[in-house]
Amino acid sequence: MKFLENFFQKHRQDFEEGGKNYKWRTFYETFFTFAFTPDITTQKGSHIRDSIDLKRTMFFVVIALIPATLFGMWNLGFQHYMAIGQESGLWENFWFGLLQSLPMILVSYGVGLGIEFIFALKHHDGLQEGFLVSGLLIPLIMPVNTPLWMVAVATAFAVVIGKEVFGGTGMNIVNIAITARAFLFFAYPTQMSGNKVWIDLAGEAPVDGFTGATALGIAVEGGSEAINNAGMTLMNSFWGVIPGSIGETSTAAILIGALILIYTGIASWKIIVSGIAGGALMGMLFNWLGPQFFPDNLYLQVGWLHHLVLGGFMFGIVFMATDPVTAAQTEKGKWIYGFLIGLLAILIRTVNPAYPEGMMMAILFMNIMAPLVDHYVVQGNVKKRMKRLKAVKA
Repeated sequence: MKFLENFFQKHRQDFEEGGKNYKWRTFYETFFTFAFTPDITTQKGSHIRDSIDLKRTMFFVVIALIPATLFGMWNLGFQHYMAIGQESGLWENFWFGLLQSLPMILVSYGVGLGIEFIFALKHHDGLQEGFLVSGLLIPLIMPVNTPLWMVAVATAFAVVIGKEVFGGTGMNIVNIAITARAFLFFAYPTQMSGNKVWIDLAGEAPVDGFTGATALGIAVEGGSEAINNAGMTLMNSFWGVIPGSIGETSTAAILIGALILIYTGIASWKIIVSGIAGGALMGMLFNWLGPQFFPDNLYLQVGWLHHLVLGGFMFGIVFMATDPVTAAQTEKGKWIYGFLIGLLAILIRTVNPAYPEGMMMAILFMNIMAPLVDHYVVQGNVKKRMKRLKAVKA
């Protein structure tokens, strides 16, 4: 590959401003930085202070998403055949899920990268790296029955309004995938909630008694007892054999991804640990207060540990709260940022029965508040140093 790199370096000046092939600079930069580590210094947005560049950082995140993606595909088939009362094997389940989820992934990448390419042509720059991850995250947090045109519209909205208007990769103030999910949730709520959107029956008739409701939806009405009676026990929820968004159901698969991100140094373990701690603390608090002060709200009585493995809690903490662009940057700020996301997610989830999730709103809110958290952490450090300086002078 060295000869190919030398070839590109030899003709680099032809694609610089003023060169004869400057109009093709986007193609040159996109291919070169994808195949080889660039020798340029980042001037804005995300800065990688390591031996790898931003594209390879994003590639590690995609690798970490593979366990949750593959399990989600299998679970789509498992839920489908269980809903229609047919037995199925590993391959039948996975093949069904692959056929249902692959179009969503292709639409997400096609629309997102297409828009990114248009902006890259405008700025005579290479294709930006951020959407390598967002393109997979967007379909993984969507219900399986989300129409493809909605995936396309949400992706376009997230890329243009949530990212490019702020300056592109590294300049956005909110997570791109969460922005796409929030857009659909508020613009098309009937397509993003209810019992029929989480399992694809593929035109088949469901068996008697089948509802398709998620554990969180059931918990709002009947609490912990209801979700256990529905077969969504703590262990089933941990392994992920329950209805839900494509990539969010299996905590076990998500934790494998978390280990990859932490081992490679891509994600902050402080945000993950503090987020889990915040969710656990709020769950414990409601478990204690619920029966005494709010006996009518059965959702408060769902075990705190069960809360952590339901819905999009773990997926959000591991793959979206740790977004290096929108998260807190200071070390102490990461502890505060993650803790508040976990705490707010369970608070929103349990206090507002009309919205039984919470993770999406918690992350969006803390994305906005992250600069403020960092500001007060920095100011606190400045005040401590000033006190030490005064003590030395005295």
